Amino acid sequence: MKPILSHSDYKTIHTLLQNLPAHLKGKEVSQLQLEIKKAEIIADRAISEDIIQLNSRFEVIELSSGKTMNFQLVLPHQADLKQNRISILSPLGVALIGFRQGMTVEWMLPGGLKKLQINRVQKDSPITGNPAASSQTVQV
Repeated sequence: MKPILSHSDYKTIHTLLQNLPAHLKGKEVSQLQLEIKKAEIIADRAISEDIIQLNSRFEVIELSSGKTMNFQLVLPHQADLKQNRISILSPLGVALIGFRQGMTVEWMLPGGLKKLQINRVQKDSPITGNPAASSQTVQV
């Protein structure tokens, strides 16, 4: 399966990865680099709203446990688990970026290999905040 990214999300993620301090470049960063390298990049206006992109809200179900999770995918400085906002650099963020509602994604997460079904995707407007904060504080 090949992820689908909008041109602006590709540029944002690519810039984030290039500017990330070396001590923060771990396994997830390497996996995200591989994912965006193989992604299909399409025009922003052509991206379907049922594809998980930056700022998308989505619901996934972990198939073996039946656990349902709802999150919004955001840049690292916007991540806040209390508000269900996860970073693009988190294992789940890397696993799901660019995949569409209805798809099942198999990915190695901290709890082991998981099968995740994407039940719902909703495009949301960007979260405003200080973009400079991304170089100071990174939550994964």
